[in-house]
Amino acid sequence: MLRAPLRPDGFEISTDPARLDAALIHRWLSEDAYWALGRTREKQDRAIAGSLNFGAYDSATGAQLGYARVITDLADFAWLCDVYVAPTARGRGLGTALAGAVRDHLAPYGLRRILLATGDAHQVYARVGFEPLADPEKWMILPGRS
Repeated sequence: MLRAPLRPDGFEISTDPARLDAALIHRWLSEDAYWALGRTREKQDRAIAGSLNFGAYDSATGAQLGYARVITDLADFAWLCDVYVAPTARGRGLGTALAGAVRDHLAPYGLRRILLATGDAHQVYARVGFEPLADPEKWMILPGRS
């Protein structure tokens, strides 16, 4: 399995929910993330409450600079979603480090599958071992409401 590069200097990644800045996460996703534009704060708060969350922080100031969310049963399956890096922190490997932290955190559970969907960051996830679906024609979706 590919290993993610070491966490970039000056950043830390945590799963401590008390450190999350929910208002900031909501602003990032609802205003700047193509997949979550217009998401309500109430919906975002429910998503955070029902998920395993990863925050990326500036080691010196503690400011939150990134976020990733995982929906999982911790037995067989996980869905990595809502990966976001603040514009001021992009280009320094933080997205790859977040994806690698998720992979490493979930590794002891022996999950059969970790999925994600991306429209524009395939190379970020490929760096930590994600690859295209081998048989996408097997997969189906039940579309929901936004």
